[in-house]
Amino acid sequence: MDAPNQDINLNSPNKGLPGNMTDVPVNTPASGDGVGVLSEAETEELRSELAKVEDEIATLRQVLVAKEKHASDIKRKLGLTPFTELKQNLSKSWQDVQASNAYKGASEKVEDLNKTITQSEVYKKTQATLSTAGSKTSSAISSVGSALSKTLGEIKESPTFKSFEESVGNLKAKVIGNESNNKDGYHTPTASSPTTEEKLSQDNAPF
Repeated sequence: MDAPNQDINLNSPNKGLPGNMTDVPVNTPASGDGVGVLSEAETEELRSELAKVEDEIATLRQVLVAKEKHASDIKRKLGLTPFTELKQNLSKSWQDVQASNAYKGASEKVEDLNKTITQSEVYKKTQATLSTAGSKTSSAISSVGSALSKTLGEIKESPTFKSFEESVGNLKAKVIGNESNNKDGYHTPTASSPTTEEKLSQDNAPF
């Protein structure tokens, strides 16, 4: 037996449903945005409330601008420049970082790593080796200095150095003596040459 033919409205919200469910009502929004239709009184009330909120926002903005200007004036009188504020902010940020659990955990890990390295046998052997090398270097430098001092002392006591020292001393004495003689000969007149007064007395002597 053939199934009875049924007329199906493709535009119906109940399309594709069995015949016994076609009478179930389907809720559809009154408008496309899902908001119900408001009455004129409700619309007017909401518009009035919106205007009040916008006025309050504008007033708060004006108050905020005035407060910021007042704060700037106070900072200027206190000598607080933007650079000073930046330093204070950085300092506070660094303090916050140090107080954070992540920083404390990292610091503890670094300390543990440092203890592990300093207590290891490899570190101790390396430190001992460097200490020994430093002591040997100091001893070598001290030995070189002592050897140089000894060599200079031996050179001063050698006959060659003493002979050279005596030659220099004799040359110095001769130079000083010559300079002294030249000065004496320039200022002191010789006994054989008559003075000006003697020449005048001789010229005025009677015949």
